[in-house]
Amino acid sequence: MDVIVHDLGKHYSTMLANHCDHVIEADGRYAGCQGCFGCWTKHPAACFIKDKLHMVCRVIGQADRITIITENLYGSYSPQVKAVLDRSIGSSTPLSCYRGGQMHHCLRYGPHDLWRVVVYGDVTAQERETFRLLARRNAINEGFERFEVAFLEDLSKLRGAL
Repeated sequence: MDVIVHDLGKHYSTMLANHCDHVIEADGRYAGCQGCFGCWTKHPAACFIKDKLHMVCRVIGQADRITIITENLYGSYSPQVKAVLDRSIGSSTPLSCYRGGQMHHCLRYGPHDLWRVVVYGDVTAQERETFRLLARRNAINEGFERFEVAFLEDLSKLRGAL
């Protein structure tokens, strides 16, 4: 399953839906993670907050490929995208295991293929390096075999980055 998480606004969702199986709009119209860890322990991979991200753990956990389209914010995801990723913590378990010679949370749904990040907006050279490191670390932590980062100077080139 291919999943796209984006902060571009509703008008992009229809176009993006042609490139994936599931689109998650990071529009900020949902609650932030409360840190209760209920999605890890009490009701695995389902958040107790009954909003549009209620099942985001399962969607992201079952994705073979995930594409995150985000505005650059000091070399990191936009707050809206970060909130979606925070709410997906239940895609792993609270148990720890070794992956790539490092300790990580065990995967609830098994390994995945590609973690791709498409960044738009002004990006400095240092922010590019920070994004590459962030994407690599997120891919390892979430159990993705590969990662890619693309930087777009202009959103008109978005189709080519997908």
